[in-house]
Amino acid sequence: MSVADRKAPLPDAQPSQVPEVDRAATLLFVINATSGHHAVDETRELIESTLRANSRRGELMFARPRDLAEVARQAARTACTRRSAVVAVGGDGTINTVAQAAYAQGCAMGVLPQGTFNYFARTHGIPSDGAQALQTLLDCEPMAVQVGLINERVFLVNASLGLYPELLQDREAWKARFGRSRVVAFAAALATLLGRRRQLRLRIESGTNVRDVVTPTLFVGNNRLQLEQVGLLQVGALDQGCLAAVMLRPIGSLAMLGLLLRGSFGTLGEADSIESLQFQRMRVSPRLPWVRRRVKVAFDGEVSVMRAPIEFSVAPKPLYLIKPVGADGATGQAGGGA
Repeated sequence: MSVADRKAPLPDAQPSQVPEVDRAATLLFVINATSGHHAVDETRELIESTLRANSRRGELMFARPRDLAEVARQAARTACTRRSAVVAVGGDGTINTVAQAAYAQGCAMGVLPQGTFNYFARTHGIPSDGAQALQTLLDCEPMAVQVGLINERVFLVNASLGLYPELLQDREAWKARFGRSRVVAFAAALATLLGRRRQLRLRIESGTNVRDVVTPTLFVGNNRLQLEQVGLLQVGALDQGCLAAVMLRPIGSLAMLGLLLRGSFGTLGEADSIESLQFQRMRVSPRLPWVRRRVKVAFDGEVSVMRAPIEFSVAPKPLYLIKPVGADGATGQAGGGA
C-alpha cells in the first residue's frame, strides 16, 4: 500500500486536438518486470515478432514497481518528442501508472492488457489476447476518452473508499496464496463482505448539495462495462460527461450476501439498499473530528492512502487512447466513459 498525500503534477501539455502518431516513430512499451522470467520472455518475443511482421519499431522499457512511475514519465515525454505513443503492458496498476504519465504529457497511449478482468481494455474494444491487442495498437488511431480524478490522481475504471479497498487488499492476499483467477477473486470478495466491517461517516458535497451519510463504502465508477455487468442504473452518467457514484446503506451480512448475488446476476441497481447518483465533481470528508486526515482509498485495483478531504471529479481533458473506432463499452456505442 502506498501513500499518496502529494497531489499529482498538473498536466505539462494541454493539446487542443488528438495527437498524431507517426508510424515511422519508435513505440515506447512500459512493461511491469515482476511477472517472472518466462512471462517476460514471452512478452518480449510477442512484441518484437509482431513489430517485425508489421515493419514497425519499438523500445521495451522494463521496470520494477518502485521505478514504474518514473519510467512511465520518461516514456511519455519521449513519446511526445517523437510523435509516438507510450504503451502500458501489464495489469490494472501498470495501466493506471502509464495513463497518469500519458495524461500529464498529452501523448497517445496504447494498452497491452495482462490483468484478470481488463475492464478498461475491454470497454474500449482492445482484445485480451496479446497478439490481437498488439495488432489493434498498430492498426488504430488515438481517440479521446474520459478519465476520472481522485485528488488529482487519474483513475480509469473506478475509485472508492471504505469496504472496497479492504476487499481489494483481501483479494490480493488470497491470490498470493491460491493463485490469480476469477474464482479466487470471487471467494475473496465473499469472505470480505461477510466479515466484520466498520461504517464510514461522511460529509458529501456535490454542487450546492451537502449531506451527511453513513455507509460501509462509497464507489465511483467510470467504466461502462463494469457498471453494466453488475446492473447499476447510473451507467448513463458516462454519456453525459459525468461519473457514477454508488453508496450502500448500513446492512447486515445476510443482506450483503444478497447484494453479492445480485451483482453476479447483473441486478445490483434494483436493490433497496443501493443509492446511486451522478456528478462531475464531489468532495467527501470524514464527519468525525477525531478521525485521522488520512483515508484509505482504491483506484483501478490499487490501494493507497490520501489526505482528506477526498475529491472525485471528471478530468478537465481526455486521455488519448489508441483503440478501434466506435468501440466504447458493452453496447459498442461511441463516446462516453473510460
